[in-house]
Amino acid sequence: MSSESNGPTPTSSTPADSVSGAQARASGSRTGSTDGGSRINSADPHAGSSGSHASSTHPHAEAAGLRVRARALWRLLVVVGTFLPLAVGWWRDRRRYLLFGGRRDVTDETRRERAEYLLSSFVSLGPTFIKLGQLLSTRPDVLPRAYVTVLSRLQDRVPPDPWDDVEPLLDEEIGDVESVFESFDREPISGASLGQVYTARLDGERVAVKVLRPGIRRRVEADIRVLSVLVPVLARLAPQSQQFTLENLADEFAASIRREMDYELEAQTLERIAENFADDPKIRLPTVAHEHSTDRVLVMEYVDGVKITDLEALERRGIDRSALVERLENAYIRMIVEHGLFHADPHPGNLAVRDDGTIVFYDFGMAGRLDERTREQLFEFYVAVAEDDVDRMIDAFIALGALDPAADRQLMAQGFELVLDSFRGEDISQYQVAELFEQFQGTMQELPMRLPQNLALVVRVSSVLEGVCRTLDPDFDFISVVREYVADRATETATADRVREEVRSRAVEFERSVRRVPRQLEAALDRQEHDALRVSMDIESEDSVFGRLARQVVFGSATAAAVVATAGLYGVGNGSWAVVAAGAALLLGVLTKRAFRTSGPRRDVQAGAAMAQRSLRGRQRSKGERGREE
Repeated sequence: MSSESNGPTPTSSTPADSVSGAQARASGSRTGSTDGGSRINSADPHAGSSGSHASSTHPHAEAAGLRVRARALWRLLVVVGTFLPLAVGWWRDRRRYLLFGGRRDVTDETRRERAEYLLSSFVSLGPTFIKLGQLLSTRPDVLPRAYVTVLSRLQDRVPPDPWDDVEPLLDEEIGDVESVFESFDREPISGASLGQVYTARLDGERVAVKVLRPGIRRRVEADIRVLSVLVPVLARLAPQSQQFTLENLADEFAASIRREMDYELEAQTLERIAENFADDPKIRLPTVAHEHSTDRVLVMEYVDGVKITDLEALERRGIDRSALVERLENAYIRMIVEHGLFHADPHPGNLAVRDDGTIVFYDFGMAGRLDERTREQLFEFYVAVAEDDVDRMIDAFIALGALDPAADRQLMAQGFELVLDSFRGEDISQYQVAELFEQFQGTMQELPMRLPQNLALVVRVSSVLEGVCRTLDPDFDFISVVREYVADRATETATADRVREEVRSRAVEFERSVRRVPRQLEAALDRQEHDALRVSMDIESEDSVFGRLARQVVFGSATAAAVVATAGLYGVGNGSWAVVAAGAALLLGVLTKRAFRTSGPRRDVQAGAAMAQRSLRGRQRSKGERGREE
């Protein structure tokens, strides 16, 4: 069982009621802390910004705040010294001789060397920067590909703290270990940068005890202060389009790591996800022992299982790996699209399989939350994937705010085609990817992707999960899973009443058309800006022909919609609203009849003849002009 993530650290998110509950408990009876008295309310995104919430009232808290500030100053010097060689190299890429000179050409080999140096620097600087490196490895919109590839190897595994340091924290949080537990194994089964996990026996059952490292909050807060100083400097030096991303990334990271250090929030997230899968016997989550858990100690059921990528063990148990992959992908699609609360760290150490094929999830310190609108757009994306509709995929990304609407759709379509090929399990050559990136470099300074915080987390989960699935089944076809899910979802929501479904489909089609108009107009304006659009129009109207035609179309369409709505409401048994819709249909019908009647045949014929005469004169003028030119 894993205590924390091996993978990159994205933003965690928990429900607002969970946050407020954690705040209430954190301000309760436990006021002491082995963190030097600085109790950090990690549910608050701005918690710990001064080192303590009560520095003005409690002397010990004020001392802790001073220690945080002193440590932050020292850490600032250490961090600047560590990254200074990289900073000088990056600056020389822009100014060959620092203050003057042109740009330098940077080779792929140089980028890889710098990425390796950055990786070793994050490791040497400790837990906070290990987490930061993991987060950056999920953000191709922040770092070049070479850095993302190298940082993806960053592992969150450090030697555990000695028992003599951990025992006082346990005694302070939950009482004497010997009295609370029947037995307690003092050798941790896993250790990560923020916490470590032990096993024990409680009420005759084996349990896992996750313990926050002593003093880690104070160290993390000092490092967050350092980042709050350095990030604005980096943002000023970065391209303008990257400045907003960097500032958001810093806030995202601070909120993420603070929440990850609050085990009360983790327990609430675990229980919420368990409730969402209560109807699925093939998904298993540990239960929490609340009476022995705090915001720095989490006691939960020990659920045994083999590591999900232990292929030999799975083979011995006769577990169908293809079915396992499909079950795992379906679980994550449900969490992301239906529940909006998902386990955000699916690396192999946090996933296990029981003898009957049940999937066990561990470690909920990292969790993502999506609002309803984002979930709807993600489902639109899945539908587009299922239908191989690249244009619809691009529309979904634009609606999610993940893609610049002014992006070159043709180039983006090529990129999405490569993604679809990889989803199908096809091999994608590095040459294809490099060629696509080269095309982007030739038309834009950077890729037009703008990953919002919540979507970056989804992308990160998807990439890590794909690696797990490929290990289990090299021929894994993600698109087939998506198609099956979309079909099942459609079946679940289908009704026997075809009229109501027809009303819904027409409404959806109309809404989609309306949404596409601004994007198409923006694309047209973009082409016009680049002199790629040529429009020639010669429209004249007498006697308000076009005005009458517009009224006829509008009233006619509205009448038809009202009739369909009346039939739909009547079909579902909503009689009162059906009467209202019928009245609206009758009124619109009268208006439609008047619109057609006021434009008598004679006037329409006259208008048509006038337009024909003008058209003839126009053609004669054009012919005469061509003759003069000849």
